[in-house]
Amino acid sequence: MRTSDQESRPPFLQQHLTLFSHPTSNITVRFKMATERVKSVLGHLLPGQKPLDQITQKNPDDIVITLAIRTPLAKGKKGGLKDTPLDGIVFKLLEQVRYKSRLDPQLVEDICLGNVSDAKAAYYCRAALLAAGYPNTTAGSSVNRFCSSGLKAVQDIANQIITGSIEVGIAVGAESMTAGGDRLTRPFVDDILNANQDARDCLQPMGQTSENVGNDFNITREMQDRYAAESYRRAEVAQKAGWFDDEITPIKVQLDGKEVTLTRDEGPRYGTTFESLQKIRPAFPDYGDKSTGGNSSQVTDGAAAVLMMKRSKALELGQPIMAKFVGATVAGLAPRIMGIGPSIAVPKLLTKYGLTVNDIDIFELNEAFASMAVYCRDTLKLDWQKMNPRGGAIALGHPLGCTGARQIVTGLSECRRQQKKILVTTMCIGTGQGMAGLFVNEQNV
Repeated sequence: MRTSDQESRPPFLQQHLTLFSHPTSNITVRFKMATERVKSVLGHLLPGQKPLDQITQKNPDDIVITLAIRTPLAKGKKGGLKDTPLDGIVFKLLEQVRYKSRLDPQLVEDICLGNVSDAKAAYYCRAALLAAGYPNTTAGSSVNRFCSSGLKAVQDIANQIITGSIEVGIAVGAESMTAGGDRLTRPFVDDILNANQDARDCLQPMGQTSENVGNDFNITREMQDRYAAESYRRAEVAQKAGWFDDEITPIKVQLDGKEVTLTRDEGPRYGTTFESLQKIRPAFPDYGDKSTGGNSSQVTDGAAAVLMMKRSKALELGQPIMAKFVGATVAGLAPRIMGIGPSIAVPKLLTKYGLTVNDIDIFELNEAFASMAVYCRDTLKLDWQKMNPRGGAIALGHPLGCTGARQIVTGLSECRRQQKKILVTTMCIGTGQGMAGLFVNEQNV
């Protein structure tokens, strides 16, 4: 066919002629992309289509996850990562992302690091990605929305892909709580302190906010310890059964002057019972007597990473599609009860997509404290069997910037194990916020 003839064809026909002008190896991929696009368009036109059917449809423009891995979670200040600072943790993980994805690093255009406690995180992200084998054309940045920073990094990379700023990106969540925490070094200025109570309450320590939740909503010490005991039991079962093995990538680090390989989470305490938890003294006696070191999240070091691109790009590159990222929402509430943030963020997320809690197969809800976990579970009327089936931050640990990404890694692994489809991750956020993310598992479902 002459070029002039091609140019005179309608655009729709030109597209199909172009399809068959490509090498044979590309025809199947392009045909599949075209078919999925038509199915998606027709799906939106069908009357009475269920919201669940809409979010599970496959479209070439979907934002998908092709790799989701994490480091083992180590005890802060005394565990396997105590001698490895933030930049070292990020470097080790990005090396594994490059190796496991088998993706040309030249294709990765941006890497976003979610981190809470280190103001130099952007420096560390950029240097670590370059050292890990990504080219100097790969950009790097950091974000901080406290405990949701890992999910925020995922959202930022997804938004860049949606708007066409990049085609391929990596979201990382990482924290060295050995090196730092999230405490302020000074009070707010007087203009803020004198403005209103909510502004002043942003100074409240997290332990105080946990006691506020327990006191305000009558979440008793017994309720909290029973919840924590179950978190430990589930984590013990999961670890002994090897359920974490496919989500954890072993890493070699220096520990006390020797090279060691970390392969397992250090948080689970085998044999923890309600009775043993009842013997632990309150951790925040100035504010209450319900939250303890046994029913609160552990101080932990660790990192998690998620590789993202459009579905069409994943098919083009031959990347395995693990899941679809549907979207995320953030919500605000009174800072003094920040722990109940998921009870605000999850309904906002589900309403946005026309879903109910019964549509969700797995909930990964961060256990910052048992007080907030019990409140959110009961207020949202969650089936406890669907919530944190491998245990949560009470048993595994809560590396602040890592958790939002770690929940995705763990949740997708659990979806694969159970052959379930719909995942919601959610967490409370210091200063009075909550965030939630929605994902569709596509691994052998």
